[in-house]
Amino acid sequence: MRTLYLDCFSGISGNMLLGALLDLGFPEAVLRQELAKLPVNGYELIVKKVTKQGIAATYLDVKTGFFPQRHRHLPDINAIIDSSTLDAAVKEDAQKVFLRLAEAEAKVHGTTVDKVHFHEVGAVDTIVDIVGGVLGLRWLGVERIYTSKLRTGSGFVKCSHGRMPVPAPATAELLRGIAWENGDIAKELVTPTGAVLVAHFAHGSGTVPAGFASEAIGYGAGSWDLDIPNVLRAMLGDTVAEAASGEYLVVEANIDDTNPQLYPYVMEKLFAAGARDAWLTPIVMKKGRSAVTLSVLTDSGTFPAVAALLMAETTTIGLRYHPVSRLEAERRLATVVTPWGEVNVKVSSVEGRVTNVAPEYEDCRRLAAGQGLPLKVVWQKALALAWDLYGQTAESGE
Repeated sequence: MRTLYLDCFSGISGNMLLGALLDLGFPEAVLRQELAKLPVNGYELIVKKVTKQGIAATYLDVKTGFFPQRHRHLPDINAIIDSSTLDAAVKEDAQKVFLRLAEAEAKVHGTTVDKVHFHEVGAVDTIVDIVGGVLGLRWLGVERIYTSKLRTGSGFVKCSHGRMPVPAPATAELLRGIAWENGDIAKELVTPTGAVLVAHFAHGSGTVPAGFASEAIGYGAGSWDLDIPNVLRAMLGDTVAEAASGEYLVVEANIDDTNPQLYPYVMEKLFAAGARDAWLTPIVMKKGRSAVTLSVLTDSGTFPAVAALLMAETTTIGLRYHPVSRLEAERRLATVVTPWGEVNVKVSSVEGRVTNVAPEYEDCRRLAAGQGLPLKVVWQKALALAWDLYGQTAESGE
């Protein structure tokens, strides 16, 4: 499985992550081309090579010059993204990231997500960092992200609400369930933008994932000049051993008094917290009461965050959990070219032999909608092409 490991020994910000993705090979020309699809102007994108304490890194900055920055709300951000010509999947991911950021801001400031007064968060540089990060991860084919323990820095930072402790309140809220430490540097090393990208995309934190083998390393530079290199190290590779087997926990709760409309939201948050899988099973409890069992597959590292989320977001008053083993096929991302455009496909194999191929639903849906075709036609064509290209190759031993 294509995996990105972020070594956050000097923190993480939105521009550090985007710089690291560019350093890993995400083309600057593609970034500029895609960002031009956003109805946002009045900024200049600066990309250059710098050296931080002897480490060469890519530095990205968004210069606004004398252009005034609007104070946007979440509906304004969504309108910008909706009116762009970006890929539908990119729009969806970017809006989910902004929603998560708005939820954190709303909680710490005692308001609602639609009323959150975005200042630093609503500025054009944050829009570029978040949309650009989504674009870079998709272009590099990243399927899973893991991080080291995040070093946040310490002291105080000046923002629109006054002087705030580091990590800033919204950042601390976003880092719930994620391993972090202050460290000994009196600077803000983890920004809200960096924190929300980790909170949304990372599947685990604290250690290198089991069986990870890196193939390429990129460095994204921060703005500070410190005693240590102010860079984010991003390592791109595959998780190999995890694809063979793994030890996990199944966490369960029997629930008979939660509004069923809440479950999709809860499950979305579970996956964002690092859950490997989640599912609902209809059951009948005592006295004939209809209920469901909410089951979650997770590992020991993310268990505390998953357990806390279940207790907070559902009406359960208790959980049970037990260890399980899982055998997994090795997975990689590939591409097929249909008569209507490209479709990403997941190729699964066991001991080098392809056992399954699966076209990406969002890619097929986008092409079907754009061409006015039934979704099943695009999906079946992509599936047939995938088996022809990848299934036969594996079976023939090539």
